[in-house]
Amino acid sequence: MLIIPIKEGESIDKALKRFKRKFDKTGALKSLRERQAFTKPSVKNRNKFIKAAHIQKLRDRENQ
Repeated sequence: MLIIPIKEGESIDKALKRFKRKFDKTGALKSLRERQAFTKPSVKNRNKFIKAAHIQKLRDRENQ
């Protein structure tokens, strides 16, 4: 559970922004989405290689 202490004189908007940032760093939502459906290890590996190839293409274009 995340606890965000609100400083004196701090607006709710700033505190909410800090909460959202902290929540994103925990990766809770990402892991929840991952666990909704099972993906086979072979599919995970294939997606990892596809992502790596895409990033490599982008870097090659950048270097040209």
